[in-house]
Amino acid sequence: MTTSEAPQCPYHLKQSLTRRPTAGARPSAAIEVDGNGIYRIHAFQAARDILRSNSVRQAGFMSESARGVRGLGNPPVLFEEGEKHHEMRRSTARYFTPTQVAEYQPMIAALADDLIAELIRRGEMNLDDLSLRLAVNVAARVVGLTSSRVPGLERRVISFVESGGDSEPSSTQPRKSRLESLRQQAKMALFYFLDVKPAIAARRQQRQDDLISHLLDREYNDLEILTECLTYGTAGMVTTREFISVAAWHLLRNPGLRTEYVHGTEPERHAILHEILRLEPVVTMLYRRAEGELTVAGQTIPAGSLLALHLQEANTDPAVAGADAEQLCPGRTLPRGVAPQVLAFGDGHHRCPGAFLAIKESDVFLRRLLVWQDLEIVSEPEVNSNEVVKGYELRGFRVRLGRAARP
Repeated sequence: MTTSEAPQCPYHLKQSLTRRPTAGARPSAAIEVDGNGIYRIHAFQAARDILRSNSVRQAGFMSESARGVRGLGNPPVLFEEGEKHHEMRRSTARYFTPTQVAEYQPMIAALADDLIAELIRRGEMNLDDLSLRLAVNVAARVVGLTSSRVPGLERRVISFVESGGDSEPSSTQPRKSRLESLRQQAKMALFYFLDVKPAIAARRQQRQDDLISHLLDREYNDLEILTECLTYGTAGMVTTREFISVAAWHLLRNPGLRTEYVHGTEPERHAILHEILRLEPVVTMLYRRAEGELTVAGQTIPAGSLLALHLQEANTDPAVAGADAEQLCPGRTLPRGVAPQVLAFGDGHHRCPGAFLAIKESDVFLRRLLVWQDLEIVSEPEVNSNEVVKGYELRGFRVRLGRAARP
């Protein structure tokens, strides 16, 4: 059965909750060149071809400004290319395998239970605050940021990310003022001295099964470890936080889907989460730089060009997701070889390494939360944009548990 023959979705959610209605009609061309010479990619196949190409390099998340920084003999894996990148991905893959994630599950479940118990005691909290604390603590365990000098790791991480400015690799972006740059450097220094440095010191004395220990075994210096913590850690923390919030938003607004999720098997629950992520990719834009001349979708792209891949549009391309691509429809039929979340975790050699962990921890928390029948929305979140990760952020998502849930 082709995607166009798929049955009508029973949930009838016609549009994304995070995409603004003013976004306009879908571009008719797979590739467009804007006034700044940036090649904007809207179609799934063109985007996937670029992500899988060996003739492009990473250009987003401040990767181009980080290249050439003194002291970075080992660039972060997010920015690295070629065989060195592949080798680093292979050597760290064990932290994100289903087997390893299964070992994290008791820790994730205990964190989720503690957070929900706090919600029960208080009766009303911001869900985006709960999801932040869960995401930060899980990522901290995987990375090794568990020896902080003082509490408040989540505040330091989010302060650094939310004030990071625009990471678009374009000369058209205004430069930060000196004061803004100094503030950002101060926040990075605070993160280093309070969180990263003590973690390094603890693991120099005794290695543990985490990323920082692995980097010390590879003789990474403190600056290199700091940058890996910022890329592996903060990227995972920020994106998982937003996904948990947006998934809860969809499920709370749709009682039928919520019931199906809460009572479903793990594969059925994951299918629902993957479909929400397809419709609501947390990172809505990926950037690549063409190292050589490319031919994509019949169009020649000159070497050196900047390519902006619009993931929300690629994920709702009717050619891959069907005529009802804008609807939330778990278990939709996709072409062979296309992931259920389509390109929400990226593709190619820079595909998100923590994809399975992100879905697993989201599922552990959300099922425990949504099983409470008295859980309800007090105020829906405000949708803003995060220019560091080029995605959305949800704030002020207030939920409460009714009296029956409280002791």
